[in-house]
Amino acid sequence: MTASGRARLGWVAPALLPAINLALALLLSAVVVLVIGESPTRALRLLASGAFGNAEAIGYTLYYATNFVFTGLAVAVAFHGGLFNIGAEGQAYIGGLGVALLCLGAGSWPTVLVIVAAVVVAAAGGAAWAFVPAWLQAKRGSHVVITTIMFNFIASAVMTHLLVNVLIKPGQQSPETREFAPSAWMPQLHDLARSIGWEIGRSPVNLSLILALAMGGLVWLYLWHTRWGYELRALGHNERAAIYGGIQPARTVIVALSISGALAGLMSLNEVMGVQHRLLLNFPGGAGYVGIAVALMGRNHPVGIVIAAVLFGALYQGGSELSFDMPKLTRDLVVVIQGLIILVCGALEHALRAPLDSLFRRPARASAGS
Repeated sequence: MTASGRARLGWVAPALLPAINLALALLLSAVVVLVIGESPTRALRLLASGAFGNAEAIGYTLYYATNFVFTGLAVAVAFHGGLFNIGAEGQAYIGGLGVALLCLGAGSWPTVLVIVAAVVVAAAGGAAWAFVPAWLQAKRGSHVVITTIMFNFIASAVMTHLLVNVLIKPGQQSPETREFAPSAWMPQLHDLARSIGWEIGRSPVNLSLILALAMGGLVWLYLWHTRWGYELRALGHNERAAIYGGIQPARTVIVALSISGALAGLMSLNEVMGVQHRLLLNFPGGAGYVGIAVALMGRNHPVGIVIAAVLFGALYQGGSELSFDMPKLTRDLVVVIQGLIILVCGALEHALRAPLDSLFRRPARASAGS
């Protein structure tokens, strides 16, 4: 095969294949919409306008996407080392607990100081919650999937106890803390834009989005431009070869899962400081599990993860709007559409790889023969 033919094949997997898989998933979703007696084209149009139709809708889409960027990056870092971190939900919970305690006690601290301290505390909380499963995997051989899932339940139980019996605001029955002081709120992007004369729609998207994108850049540098990232990827590809090359698997596993937990913990900034301005039960809202699908769809690369996170953010925001205009398309049906996208783009992502490869090899062979 010629060099140009190999170059064409090189971009099929990262570029064309995901697009075709997404189109196939939307086609299957259209069939589901037809079965319930609605118009697929109208549903898709309403979904798109609900997610991207105006500045406010885009803001809500990016707000949801921010959570998924953090958790998708968390899953991807672990996955590159051959590890499957299912515990992002619990790690975000503990990170959020630390952030809430900091904000409740910050008093009149300057906002900049609160934000910097909250970033450190959120990352430290998530990393600490991931450290124990990491140590058990590295030193005792405990399967990280089992331990991280169990730590999700432990985090949920701890949070329930604290919010019901310890941190609950006096005089109320709702399990949540009192509201933070305004100086402990994460700045909203529409307020920052207004301060420089740029008017955008009001939405919950806040400074956490910028932090999430910055974390994506740092993860890219860590994985592909540092010795530690190389060691992690080598361990994920072939543990025996990595050990032969002098890589210490136990240390690499502990560091990777701790970084993964720190990224998941940072997700809490978007919800606790950016939107709710208090700590309440179930604030992660399943974002830790959606992050698994986001990482799979994004091929565990930060750029792909950001794109996949925006897609799922659009499904969340557009699905909410869709259920208002088309009552037959309930939130449960939107979850079905999300499941179809995960199934086709995740579990069946390579089903079309062989036909596409043969399609691109055929002209390459013809040109080589001539």
